[in-house]
Amino acid sequence: MQQQDKGNGTLARWAAAAMLAVSMQAGAQTAAPAPGQSPRVDAIRKAGELRVGVLQNAPWLIQDVSGKSDEAWSGPAWLLAKEYARQLGVKLTAIPVSHETKVPVLAANQVDMTISPLAETADRLKVVDFVLYSATSVCMFGRAGNDKLASVKSVDDLNQPGITIAYFTGGAEEAWVKERFPKAKLRAVANSGATAPIEEIMAKRADAAPINRVPWVGLNHKVRGLVVFPAEANCQQSTEKASPVGLAVDKNQPEYLAWLRQVAVAMKPQLLADETRIIEQTR
Repeated sequence: MQQQDKGNGTLARWAAAAMLAVSMQAGAQTAAPAPGQSPRVDAIRKAGELRVGVLQNAPWLIQDVSGKSDEAWSGPAWLLAKEYARQLGVKLTAIPVSHETKVPVLAANQVDMTISPLAETADRLKVVDFVLYSATSVCMFGRAGNDKLASVKSVDDLNQPGITIAYFTGGAEEAWVKERFPKAKLRAVANSGATAPIEEIMAKRADAAPINRVPWVGLNHKVRGLVVFPAEANCQQSTEKASPVGLAVDKNQPEYLAWLRQVAVAMKPQLLADETRIIEQTR
């Protein structure tokens, strides 16, 4: 309980600090490429719209299907896209994409950017350029009352023979767990459909297990008596198995890309605060 309350308070202070930074940077402006400098920007201005590929991926891009909101989309990715459109003086047009088409639509010129959040990978970098504004990473969690975890202060401390770590077979963390904890006892379990092997932790068959930093916050709200590593900011600043996240544009557009990145840097505190807000609302 204390761990949960402390983590939530830290997240709230983190968000408040980010919003304060936004107000301090309110006057900061980035100039879009002038006419003739970027063929892409010229085409966007001529069309009068910024076309963005959208596909929900929380907490960065959220679709409101209730019809109760003035906008169908929200989240850091949408905030960033709105700012691009505002600075260009054009309307923002959302174009639905799928997991299969969210990258190919860029080369096909069906969108000006894909704002459905993408993890930067070596293969994707061969065909698109990224504007990075966030990251995904992994936390390690266990029972707060587990005596084996009493002396654990960091993720490194879990790499010992007396610790059993559970992971889903075929899950995204399997290879990472095997490499990260070679000294620990590893316990592979079938994926139950849950976000993490919580049953193994609560049944005391394992001492710790990995979970993505985003669903960790929701799990911590639902299940009392858990502890997380790293504990700082409720693990939201974890660098374990970190992967940069951002939007993507077609290659060979240097002026366009440079401007997009400048705007993202200027808006970073606001994007972080909105991401934190969405994660905190997860129950």
